Amino acid sequence: MQHEAIYELYSNVVSISGDGSDAVAKDANGNVVSWDASAVTTKQNELQAAEDLRLLRVERDKRLAETDWWMFSDTATATQAQLDYRQALRDITASYSNLDDAVFPSKP
Repeated sequence: MQHEAIYELYSNVVSISGDGSDAVAKDANGNVVSWDASAVTTKQNELQAAEDLRLLRVERDKRLAETDWWMFSDTATATQAQLDYRQALRDITASYSNLDDAVFPSKP
């Protein structure tokens, strides 16, 4: 994720070799581009948080898709428990930002 953070912060960087404090970023002319470790760490944390939230949404969307048929007009009317379950799934990102920590509601 460090490389992604450097690329995000320094648009002139076209290649990176190494990792950690030994990472060397270079521009298109092969010149070494200095980078700020603190800024890169902050950006890494932002990118990781965004990825964690994306994965949570993928799982949430999968669970919603599994229950979409409840809402079709040619099926029986959805129960309140089904409606509440789907709403709790839609609201899960308000309480959690990470798939590992998320507690999903029980499917009725």
